[in-house]
Amino acid sequence: MTGSGLPALLLTGGSGQVGRALRQAPPEGFEVVAPTRAELDLADPASVRRWVGARPWAVIVNAGAWTAVDAAESQASEAWAANALGPAALARASGEAGIPLVHISTDYVFDGGLDRPYREDDPVGPTSVYGGSKAAGEMAVAALNPRHVILRTAWVFSPWGANFVRTMLRLAETRDALSVVSDQHGCPTSALDIASAVGTVCTRLSGNGAPSGVFHFAGAGETTWFGLAQRVFERAAEAGLKTPVLTPIATADWPTPVRRPANSRLDTTAFTRTFGRSPRPWTETTDEVMDRLLRPVEGDAA
Repeated sequence: MTGSGLPALLLTGGSGQVGRALRQAPPEGFEVVAPTRAELDLADPASVRRWVGARPWAVIVNAGAWTAVDAAESQASEAWAANALGPAALARASGEAGIPLVHISTDYVFDGGLDRPYREDDPVGPTSVYGGSKAAGEMAVAALNPRHVILRTAWVFSPWGANFVRTMLRLAETRDALSVVSDQHGCPTSALDIASAVGTVCTRLSGNGAPSGVFHFAGAGETTWFGLAQRVFERAAEAGLKTPVLTPIATADWPTPVRRPANSRLDTTAFTRTFGRSPRPWTETTDEVMDRLLRPVEGDAA
């Protein structure tokens, strides 16, 4: 318990998209404590141990990560420190203290080669430094803390931070035409919904007999980056904003340092069955975030 009388939830990565959503709308029944990176550095095991031992936390949520996918190729040590070594230190310390851990992961642990949505038991096969570091983080969490939930998600967007939806709106201010990849398929996922799902998981984990393991949570339905851009600009046009002409292109026509998965779709059946809630359609959550971007609420500043 804490000064508020509520069980305390330790949150890492509080300045990221999911972290900010959790701070704006804390899981019901918890007090969220979100130290800054300067206070709790996942790359510093001593800092991790100090924070884990600071209070009798009801649950710990690791939403911190290195998410600059392309930059990870040239800054591998930094990516591994944040995505693999940091979660390992957090899992070790929380496991020794008997504190449950929720760890946010990614579709990039897969190679994208399947022709169906990925299930939790499909073999991982990362093709990038980012994906490899996240897969290593998953393995460490599973090995070092038996009371864990690894929550994989994909194509995260929100009213804040660096994400595809906000990038499209920014580019539309100065571009009359945009080319967007149309052969990568995924499930766009609102950070607001991820935070809500994390709250459901935390409630279960803080009790007895809660499930542990890997679960997928991503927006219902599927689209491409081109399809998501179309949805964004349809809403923008309705609001009277300038919108560009969109042209679909192949991944091969937009080379990047990292080969993006052609298939990032995640099967969320196990999450729904286990935790009793289903993700909302990506179209609905995209519209919701667009509404907040067009009419910001308090706390939505970038």
